Amino acid sequence: MKKKLLIARTILVAGMFVLGTAGLNSAVAAPPPPATGGAPTARILLIDLRRVMGASKVGQDIQRQVEALKAQATKELNGEGQELQKEKTQLEQQAAILAPDVKARRIKDFDTKAQAFQQKLQQRGALIQGGVVKAQQQIEQALGPILQGIMQERGATILLDRSAVLLAPNAIDVTDVVIQRLDMRMPSVKVELTAPPPGMQQAPQQQ
Repeated sequence: MKKKLLIARTILVAGMFVLGTAGLNSAVAAPPPPATGGAPTARILLIDLRRVMGASKVGQDIQRQVEALKAQATKELNGEGQELQKEKTQLEQQAAILAPDVKARRIKDFDTKAQAFQQKLQQRGALIQGGVVKAQQQIEQALGPILQGIMQERGATILLDRSAVLLAPNAIDVTDVVIQRLDMRMPSVKVELTAPPPGMQQAPQQQ
């Protein structure tokens, strides 16, 4: 009799566990509708977009390519920069013995060369930044379906970037899940020298 009672209790506990798990899954997949006349309950998800870009495979791949493009630019322009530095040193050393008109002409010529070189540096930097923007846009396109899928799975009504949130104690952070799915969907993207959007071209001049 005791043995039968023990088996019955075991079956009852197992049944309660199965029902409880099924109820939890269904609640996550599709939250119950709000009571009639009540406002819908907001289910908030958080994502750290900065960490997504820093920790994801594609984000790290972009960073590696940017460093390589910067190194290439430095190699290509380094010689011209060194020549300008030598010319500047010579001009400073000879300034005291040069005639005023010659000195003024030499300084003007040097300033023209220096400005042209600075413009080259800015243009190359803008092309690199434009390539980054284009790559990030491709990542955003890949993230769209990922974020929508996670919101549907979690029954979420709001998805916020963590940097824009001061306090959300009941929100769920899905950054790790997003990184995992982004790694599978887009592990890399090509960063090419690209003309930046008009707004980015005007930004340095405004500063």
